[in-house]
Amino acid sequence: MKRAVGVLAALALLGGVALALLRPAGPGGGEEPKVVTVTGVIGSEKRDFFEDPDVKAELAKQGIKVSAQTTGSWLMGDSKLDQLDFAFPASLSPAEEIRRQLQLKDAPIRPFYSPLVVLAHQPTAEVLKQNGVASQDKATGVWTLKMDAYLDLVKAGRKWEELTGAAGNSDLRGAVFMTTTDPAESSSGALYLAVTSYVLNGHQVVSSGPEVEQVKPVLRALTAKQGIQGSSSDQPFKDFLTNVGNPLVLAYESQAAQLAVEGKSTGDMTVLYPDTTVSSDHTVVGRTEAGRKLAGLLRDDEVLRRLEARYGFRPQADPSAFAKQVGDRKGPPAFAPDLSAAQVKQAPVPAPDLLAKLIDAAKGK
Repeated sequence: MKRAVGVLAALALLGGVALALLRPAGPGGGEEPKVVTVTGVIGSEKRDFFEDPDVKAELAKQGIKVSAQTTGSWLMGDSKLDQLDFAFPASLSPAEEIRRQLQLKDAPIRPFYSPLVVLAHQPTAEVLKQNGVASQDKATGVWTLKMDAYLDLVKAGRKWEELTGAAGNSDLRGAVFMTTTDPAESSSGALYLAVTSYVLNGHQVVSSGPEVEQVKPVLRALTAKQGIQGSSSDQPFKDFLTNVGNPLVLAYESQAAQLAVEGKSTGDMTVLYPDTTVSSDHTVVGRTEAGRKLAGLLRDDEVLRRLEARYGFRPQADPSAFAKQVGDRKGPPAFAPDLSAAQVKQAPVPAPDLLAKLIDAAKGK
């Protein structure tokens, strides 16, 4: 698995075990609870959440201050984990690898999740619709991307110029594919391979070496068309918002939902839910007691769950919190509060060793 060395120097600055800090006396003269600084690594998609003053205030009430660096989920194993309290990758597979590396017995905690979606500008979505690759529910406005039809375009090497309705759109040029993160470094990129391999394998999870070889040519094409891939989902998302790069971008639903909930401009952004997708289970691996306490609070604290939904995440213990956030707003893009009702199916993620083989296949190894 590809590893990045540069992240080590930054993480070294976190050094040492968590420090216990005593806050000043409260207005009544009594001492407020001791606040422990909990150090860790997180995915970039959670940076804004942990920097939110309301999140910080609620955690402080519970005696915790979070100090974290951001890095790709699959790069967290390169961090000095034995000096940190927790690691918070964007999916279960890297979390399990981290737990194995640290030889921890406790199961990691999954406080919230976010399904993978595809972002497109409205004219692009309409072209996909005209070519039978996407559809829109008239009642809810929710868009769906038909994964089989999309992969048929990729396998056939189709170009945007060849599609009905694309003429005159200068943004639709070249091969049809979507931009993703590097699967060897980032959860979203690896989960994309899990979804596409599942669809390519007759809607069955890849479970053997021969099945990996069978889907390898298409996985390689999906990756090679992109050129250099980043380790963070943050940059492709920002590029999309500024009309830079590829017409289709894989993203976490939370990234788009956060903008919408905050009332920020999303332009003509269209959120397409793949009819077969994977929900990214953001998973906390607590190495120390303080790290495990943080994980439990993120899952169980009602205030934190409400704040998680405000940042577009779906709390595991209360999925309705997300529905309340997106249901109170008007206008596009449309979100699917209930994935089952939107007929979005979940693809199983292959076992870690097979997922690693899929990543190698996509990289041409």
